[in-house]
Amino acid sequence: MTAVHPGRDVAHHRFRFPADRDRGRVDGLRAEPGGLTPDGTAEPVTHTDPHSGTTVDYAAGTWTSPVVPVGFAAAELVPSWTADTPPGCWLRVELRGWAGDAATTGWYELGRWAADDSAVHRSSVPGQADGHARVLADTLRVTDATVTGWQARVTLFRRPDAPAGPVLRTVGVVASADADTDTGVDGGAAEETGARGRVLDVPRYAQRLHAGGETRWGGGGDSWCSPTCVSMVLDFWGAGPAPERYAWVDPPGPRPVVVHAARHCYDHAYAGAGNWPFNTAYAATHGVDAFVTRLRSLAEAERFVAAGIPLIVSAAFTAGQVPGLDYDTRGHLVVLVGFTDDGDPVLNDPYAPDDERVRRTVPRAPFEAAWQGGSGGIAYVVRPESVPLPAPPAQRNW
Repeated sequence: MTAVHPGRDVAHHRFRFPADRDRGRVDGLRAEPGGLTPDGTAEPVTHTDPHSGTTVDYAAGTWTSPVVPVGFAAAELVPSWTADTPPGCWLRVELRGWAGDAATTGWYELGRWAADDSAVHRSSVPGQADGHARVLADTLRVTDATVTGWQARVTLFRRPDAPAGPVLRTVGVVASADADTDTGVDGGAAEETGARGRVLDVPRYAQRLHAGGETRWGGGGDSWCSPTCVSMVLDFWGAGPAPERYAWVDPPGPRPVVVHAARHCYDHAYAGAGNWPFNTAYAATHGVDAFVTRLRSLAEAERFVAAGIPLIVSAAFTAGQVPGLDYDTRGHLVVLVGFTDDGDPVLNDPYAPDDERVRRTVPRAPFEAAWQGGSGGIAYVVRPESVPLPAPPAQRNW
């Protein structure tokens, strides 16, 4: 492991199945080579989809993680997962906070997810707030509780007539402290990462080509930054969906694969396609690994580019705050594809009028501030399992 970069406390931990099955509590699940799936022994569960009103009895099974201590007072928790959910199947992800040997919050739902829309409407769960924490779509924000650890609980659901059961492959959480309340961490000397002067050949897709077209999933292309970025990175790895999977897009428009991604990342409660773990879960249905984390700096991001891995990062800024990005956004996803010789980020910014103008180079310090200040350093890591991750820091955030 490498030295920790100075900055906020961030810790990511992930469970992989079936290897980690017995590290948690298991109810109604069995292990198979690809992960965990319901075994039919648990009591059926009745669920009513609030978006359709449809009530169904499901076979279900639950895996509850052990308590994962993070070593600091966490302000936010963001989960992510990878799973297969055939037609008629879905999963629910819940989190709660801990301190010492006691739970300090209740359980909160962070997502009802399925790869398609045959079983439930994929959605976050609004209206969850109490004196301890509140749910902000894909994020658990701690308000008046001490949280120095977390637990995750994942429930898999299978309709009786489903042709196959769901399979949970991974679940993880990134915990982070507020930048103005953490103690920071002593870092080592700056290191050569090999990222300077390297630009990965990620294809360039413009979300604005879809403006005014298909509007069912978040209003159309003007708001499709996240699924457009995911489509770019999947195609970089040669892992995008086959044409028959998006043949339903009619008319096909400029790039039907982006419409496919928007539909399958769409959060019906949030009414947008930018839910962070929904995007990585979608990516992971294409034979790659994917998760959400937070990085402390562009110095950490350089390690991924040096390893050949582009990152999808979330920033917020006003027009002119980052020279070269002349628009306002409260939250926007771009692909970090490389760095100049001087260390300036090279981006694939989907908010462009055409593919030719997607590639942009921006000054390092203003962009880093917009990324860290806007989302706290959120990054989607998407890559084949055969491509190794860079060595993590001592306080692991990947």
